[in-house]
Amino acid sequence: MKPAQTIEELTRRNVETIARMEKASEVGRTIGERVADLVAATVGSWPFIIVQSVILIVWVTLNLVGWVYQWDPYPFILLNLALSFQAAYASPIIMMSQNRQSRLDERRNKLELQINLLAEQENTEMLRLLRLLCEKAGVPAADLDQALEQPVQPERVVEQIEGGTCTSRAAELPTHS
Repeated sequence: MKPAQTIEELTRRNVETIARMEKASEVGRTIGERVADLVAATVGSWPFIIVQSVILIVWVTLNLVGWVYQWDPYPFILLNLALSFQAAYASPIIMMSQNRQSRLDERRNKLELQINLLAEQENTEMLRLLRLLCEKAGVPAADLDQALEQPVQPERVVEQIEGGTCTSRAAELPTHS
């Protein structure tokens, strides 16, 4: 028989499993995904915002007070063009990074749903077995709600959520009494 594990050992194992999954998703990235993630991380950082703000302030100041040579006089058309180019390239690259992250999140959500459904099935079976044990031992099991022993039907739960109210099909779901 396998010795009982401590919470610390179970937690460590779970953390290691998650770390392996994260590493596997990082290793599988294409060069384009790596570049998009790097650009998104850089553009979405405080150092970038601060450096860009300093450059903009210097640009505007030099062109406003420059008496001899103003390479971009007010209304700063060249600056506007440069910022437009930056936005035109940064936006789609950031969107690519967000789309990749969204795919990872969707994958995690599906995995979590599968684990939750398995846990629900295990709990339902444990309640059924507990009721049988109680009946066999002659222990009153009135507190064990038979509705909890019935398997959850995810399709009906989705219908209930999407309907926003109890529909006639949702009324078929077992109720706790």
